[in-house]
Amino acid sequence: MQLPLGPDPRTQALRRLQDLLVQRFGRIERAAAEWRRPEWVLVQGVIGARTKSQISNAATDRLLRRFGSWEAVADAPLEDLQAELATQTYPNIAAERLKASLTALVERRGSVDLSHLADMDTLAAMRWLEQLPGIGRKIAAGVMNASTLDRRAIVLDGHHTRILQRMGLVPPKANTDRAFEAIMPIMPEEWDGADFDEHHLLMKKLGQTFCRPTAPDCANCLAVSLCATGQRRAPDS
Repeated sequence: MQLPLGPDPRTQALRRLQDLLVQRFGRIERAAAEWRRPEWVLVQGVIGARTKSQISNAATDRLLRRFGSWEAVADAPLEDLQAELATQTYPNIAAERLKASLTALVERRGSVDLSHLADMDTLAAMRWLEQLPGIGRKIAAGVMNASTLDRRAIVLDGHHTRILQRMGLVPPKANTDRAFEAIMPIMPEEWDGADFDEHHLLMKKLGQTFCRPTAPDCANCLAVSLCATGQRRAPDS
């Protein structure tokens, strides 16, 4: 007879980590309603590579104000999109990817409309999105979680993935897809879409302040007691 294994310690670690993150950084309010439409989240994700969220948010709003609709953005000359996206870290690449993804969406749906995703299973919807040019796992998860679709799909950017790797919760060299597959089964079952969204945003803050890409401040990091890498490094920090 096999005895119950009990709670997964990795899940318990995530719960404890979330408590510590909230204590350190406070709660995070979700984005305003106009920034949570799935189509808006898609555009913001496509143009946002290596750019601060506030800048990408403003650029997304600016595109919609100038062109009036996402269909008009898809039809706009590439040079006009590049000019509007001058604030982005890689404006030319952002413009090319945006035009390609929106054009493909119009071809598939007749308009820039993601309403059909509401009737799809989360993973199936993400895979549908990932068939569009320029849409990878991070953006697909963002559309499903950070929008009004409000699904349990964790968004993994560079900060978030790095922390999970250092904590030993995902494989050390896992890419975004592999990290997603590794972390989703151990996410706390009581967390809803809003909890997933807040957790991601708090993890980003942790990565920007303590768990930096280089010279991480392990000795002072709030998560050091939960982190295999931090416990090895902290005495020497």
